[in-house]
Amino acid sequence: MSATISPKPLTEVGRYLILVCAFLGWLCAGMHMSVTQLAGQAAATDLLARSGELDRDRFQSIRARLPTITQEDEQFLAASNALIGRWFAWYQCAFLFGAATGGLVFGRLGDRIGRARAMSASILMYSAMAGIAYFANSPWQLLICWFIACTGVGGMWPNGVALVSEAWSGMSRPMVAGIIGTSANIGIFLFSSLATQVKITPDEWRWAMLAAASPIVLGLIALILVPESPRWLASKAAGADGKTPVSSHGEIFRPPLLKVTLVGILLATIPIIGGWSTANWMIPWAENAGATAVPPNPYLKAQVNQARAMTGMIGSLLGGWIASRLGRRLTYTVISAVCLFIAQYTFWFVVPTQPQFLYWVAALGFFSGIYFGFLPLYLPELFPTRVRSTGAGVSFNFGRIVTALTVFAAGMLMTWFNGDYARIGRVTSLFYVLGIVATLLAPDTSKNELKD
Repeated sequence: MSATISPKPLTEVGRYLILVCAFLGWLCAGMHMSVTQLAGQAAATDLLARSGELDRDRFQSIRARLPTITQEDEQFLAASNALIGRWFAWYQCAFLFGAATGGLVFGRLGDRIGRARAMSASILMYSAMAGIAYFANSPWQLLICWFIACTGVGGMWPNGVALVSEAWSGMSRPMVAGIIGTSANIGIFLFSSLATQVKITPDEWRWAMLAAASPIVLGLIALILVPESPRWLASKAAGADGKTPVSSHGEIFRPPLLKVTLVGILLATIPIIGGWSTANWMIPWAENAGATAVPPNPYLKAQVNQARAMTGMIGSLLGGWIASRLGRRLTYTVISAVCLFIAQYTFWFVVPTQPQFLYWVAALGFFSGIYFGFLPLYLPELFPTRVRSTGAGVSFNFGRIVTALTVFAAGMLMTWFNGDYARIGRVTSLFYVLGIVATLLAPDTSKNELKD
């Protein structure tokens, strides 16, 4: 019987290299989220016109003449807004379904071939397919390209979080969780800031795809330089020698991990629905309001996304620390209640052209951002090493599937809502109520270290 060779511990340089590449990888994934939000409606308008499904000249002419339009023009405008709104919702669904698929596939790959290689493959995937999306000439082509690109976004999260959690164990993990949680909001903020200087319109949206393709260089660097997790290597070696169970994808869906997995899915679903199926409606709502304002403000949607991301960075950075101080369950309950109040008040009583709109968006960004400093800390604590990447990936990305179904349903009801994003947001923000209830089922892992 051969002796098991213990993997060498990470050097200080190796640990920081893991942290930097995971941080940048999730930051660039945040850019993809921002591209989906800011370019989706403009791309849909352009591509629907190219495919003959939308009379773009008439659409833009009517919007320029608001509010003095005929009843016939009003009906045409409502139908056009509903059509564009459906495609905007479907592009969000492409992101969410793609990310969910990628989380499952690349998360499993991370448990098989290693976190570092799976993370690198994820970055390469979302970058390369964004570059291909630049050449889309129909709504369906962009939908397919964006779905495939976002499998890489979904794969980045579980592998990056598992790799960082295992490389930075002990007391530093709350801070590291906050840093990783913050990175996506930094990516959203940076791209939104760029979009406040460079317009994203039906005539000028393809540059956003080139920006989303630029991290391909990071993917190549990560593939060559990022070291593997010694904890994963040790678990793999022990499994090969029969000393520990070999990881099984189905293990997380069987007792004793089944209950843990279901709790992880529930807790990850609420903030994703809050972000994609609630707060994101504020962006096309602001885009339409900016287009019909006097004078028009084509940058309003980017300013809204920028305000939300700026405070979201702070919330995400503090999320792990807050959860370590207040406790996991209390933190989650409080932020769910506050997000519910802010979202309901904004969708009912404020409009995007009012100065205070950005303040309410910023407040929602801060408190919803805490979720994404909380999740990188909490989800890895639920699972043992052999299935940590798979468990975290399933938990986080199954929430995307539920959210995508919610967004898809809202998109199909666009005609019933008359393209009114505020009305949709009033309904979908009620999902935060489930977050208040969900903590009753969650285990308190505040005093636990990562399981072996």
